[in-house]
Formats: sequence, C-alpha cells, structure tokens
Amino acid sequence: MKAKKYTIQDKPFVVPTTDGKVIKEHFGLATNHNDAISIAHMKAPAGWSEPFQTPEFDEYTFIIRGKKQFIIDGETVVLEAGQSIKIDRNTRVQYSNPFTEVCEYIAICTPAFSMDLVNRED
Repeated sequence: MKAKKYTIQDKPFVVPTTDGKVIKEHFGLATNHNDAISIAHMKAPAGWSEPFQTPEFDEYTFIIRGKKQFIIDGETVVLEAGQSIKIDRNTRVQYSNPFTEVCEYIAICTPAFSMDLVNRED
C-alpha cells in the first residue's frame, strides 16, 4: 500500500487557556511535533488581551470575523474580517480584542509557536 502524501487534521490540539480564548492548533509542536510551522484557529473573546511580547518567529494572522488590535512597536493597528498581517520575528507586539464581539482568526507562525520563543513580558 502506498503511503499518503497528505495529512487531514480533524482533531486539533485544544490549548488550555485561562483567559477565555479558544486556541485549536491544527499543526505545530503540540499537535504533530512540527517545529517549522504552527497553524491555529483562534477565537478571542471581547475584552481579551495578552501581555506585550517579542517573539522569535514570524506570525501571520488572517481575520475571519470581528476585529483584532495589534500594538506593534508603539503603533496601533486594527484589522477587520478579510484582512491579514505578517509581523516579523523579534518585533515587540501586543495582541488584543478591546471590541464588543468575538474575533475569530487563523494564526500561522514560522518557526512554530513555542512558549520558549514567545518572550512575553508578564
């Protein structure tokens, strides 16, 4: 039997959180031990925010619905559904959803997201 050259992910790893954010990693360190890339589907509740961080990975974000705020090197950027952004590694950033509705988005990190590489300021 010939080995398949693709992987369908229908059981993503649900990352435990304490802030109401839902993170489902489809590919990455927690799901399939891939340290090159992580792909996660996220839902950030209204009022959610993370501490500032300076990740050692590039992060791409695509907004599916709602809005998400980014403070990037002191500049505030707000994205809405249908927009995307790439934030280069080693850039100081804060992610938040100060708005009144859930923000649903896809995040892709290269190399893969890791707590060892995120460098949060909390």
